[in-house]
Amino acid sequence: QVQLVESGGGLVYPGGSLRLSCAASGFTLDSYSIGWFRQAPGKALEEVSCIHESGLSTDYADSVKGRFTISRDNDKNTVYLQMNSLKSEDTAVYYCAAELGGPCGGNYYPSRDFWGQGTQVTVSS
Repeated sequence: QVQLVESGGGLVYPGGSLRLSCAASGFTLDSYSIGWFRQAPGKALEEVSCIHESGLSTDYADSVKGRFTISRDNDKNTVYLQMNSLKSEDTAVYYCAAELGGPCGGNYYPSRDFWGQGTQVTVSS
């Protein structure tokens, strides 16, 4: 079965850190660019970060720049989103998405082929 599975979400205090994982099964990620998105209650889906299939290009939303880092480990068929200095406004369901050969950056976040089911991140004291 072809799918993306996010994990690593949870409850964390403001200022804390989490690392989200986006693992692929049924296909290999190395030809896919990956986007991370989030949706807070009552708000629209928001682009967070992306990484090109080559791993050489990344992009971040202004709201997370300097705090979040995206990376990929093709040997593990997984993309990661390291989130540091978390704020209450980072609370959302986080989704990863994959696009075969898609670009990343220039206001484009890859998402056309597969989506995961999401993982909840709650930042609260």
